[in-house]
Amino acid sequence: MSFQIPRGTQDILPGDVERWQYIENTAREICRYYQYKEIRTPIFEHTEIFQRGVGESTDIVQKEMYTFQDRKGRSMTLRPEGTASTVRAFVEKKLYAQPSQPTKLYYIGPMFRYERPQTGRFRQFVQFGVEALGSNSPAMDAEVISLAMELYRTVGLKKLKLIINSLGDADSRKAHREALIAHFEPRIGEFCSDCQKRLQQNPLRILDCKVDRNHELMATSPSIMDYLNEESRAYFNKVQQYLTDLNIEFTVDPNLVRGLDYYNHTAFEIMSDAEGFGAITTLCGGGRYNGLVKDFGGPETPGIGFALSIERFLAALDAENVELPIEQSIDCFVVALGDKAKDRSVSLVYELRKAGLTAEKDYEDKKMKAQFKAADRYKAKFVAVLGEDELERNIISVKNMETGTQVEVLIDELTAYIKA
Repeated sequence: MSFQIPRGTQDILPGDVERWQYIENTAREICRYYQYKEIRTPIFEHTEIFQRGVGESTDIVQKEMYTFQDRKGRSMTLRPEGTASTVRAFVEKKLYAQPSQPTKLYYIGPMFRYERPQTGRFRQFVQFGVEALGSNSPAMDAEVISLAMELYRTVGLKKLKLIINSLGDADSRKAHREALIAHFEPRIGEFCSDCQKRLQQNPLRILDCKVDRNHELMATSPSIMDYLNEESRAYFNKVQQYLTDLNIEFTVDPNLVRGLDYYNHTAFEIMSDAEGFGAITTLCGGGRYNGLVKDFGGPETPGIGFALSIERFLAALDAENVELPIEQSIDCFVVALGDKAKDRSVSLVYELRKAGLTAEKDYEDKKMKAQFKAADRYKAKFVAVLGEDELERNIISVKNMETGTQVEVLIDELTAYIKA
């Protein structure tokens, strides 16, 4: 019987996993600069967390969640995104009561959605995301957007396009909602069944429909920009001002709609403009969600965040032919010839590693030539050769693989020599 990986998942093997680690480490380092702290939430939660946090009208809740019953009949769901779990933890652990506010958090981990697998889209995928809770300042919107842009640029991406929009405050959204219903209702029968349900649940999401995006009513739908009240318009203008001050180029797209129900005010997406990237060009999406904490039983607390897929991040790097500066060599490979030398090599390699050096040795009793080939595969900077004769003289021969020079040093001084 042969076993195969589940559809929509992937094995990330040595040689490729280092690219993942590089991106994850870079994200953590940038979060340190911006003073965002890591949070780790459960991979599964009570289903109501996502029904409430993501939104009943979303495709995620209606079609894509991996939901199951535990042994006591409680409904559990593998997390499809990170914001709902983060906000649940924020409320449950009363992080809003900490003296230093806003609370700035980030997460990296697997998410699960039952979607049709395609390039850059998996059923188990890894997201990096940030959430800033407790500030209603448009400067925080600019900071969150700048963090995402900084990550992409630091790793080497250049062909990026930032799209922003305002969804307005509650009053603006209500006026826009009524206008959308009036616009689509007379001909809603021409739209897909999902859009027919969305008309009353969340008509804004009709604009995000992939099935009916070419319908003529889409092009003439009411723009949110026409329904922003003075406060919402001033807020959005400030966000644009701050992005301009940070030299971050952007395009305002009134039709930008995020796929989750909890967004208000600023919404944004970062896309790849790289040739050949594929049909799904969105790399990152996020926005402001000022009512979500209250929905989870917490105090009125504003929030903003984003999430990005590591898989799509890697695909964008490939599309732009960006090579990551990943260290693939080791400091020293120990070649041992003879039983006593092989015994001594065990502690030699241990001593090198204990001193903070990367080291390896042969474990298959290979001949000297084969051991040197192994050292080449490891791209060893130095090869230390220990035979019975060297062992008797208490020396070891060390070859610099870049220059070709070879010296003899005392065995006990090998670690100090390599470090120097």
